[in-house]
Amino acid sequence: MSEHNPTVYVDADACPVKQEIIKITRGYGFKIIFVASHAHRKNTPDEGEWVYVDSSKEAADLYIMNHVKAGDVLVTQDIGLASLVLPKKVYAISPRGKAYREESIVTALDYRYVAAKERRRGNYGKGPKPFTNEDRETFCTSFDKILSEIAGESQ
Repeated sequence: MSEHNPTVYVDADACPVKQEIIKITRGYGFKIIFVASHAHRKNTPDEGEWVYVDSSKEAADLYIMNHVKAGDVLVTQDIGLASLVLPKKVYAISPRGKAYREESIVTALDYRYVAAKERRRGNYGKGPKPFTNEDRETFCTSFDKILSEIAGESQ
């Protein structure tokens, strides 16, 4: 059985921390795969491997689900996608640095469901708060900690 080298998958369409992911991951030597829809194709993509998928709503999620393996890392804002990779023993983290955990994901999914139900009724909240430098720093710290943990486990 071949040993799996950890890969960082990035749900890249609206990810605000791509450069940070590249910089931190470079220090660990892990492969990075950015998954984006054709609608977000870049003329000069950042470092890392770029995979472009259909522009349909779930195409990036399906690609990621079909390719992640235990020990990989996923950076995503999508709580639903995170909930699907956690049972595969994949680390999942938001661009704001919140690590998704199996023990707390159900609560997050419940909240998402209630919020969607309210929107269907016409009740819209304020939306997400603006992405800040503090969010960026929190992500960097959390992401580095996860990669460090994986690198320590694989030695």
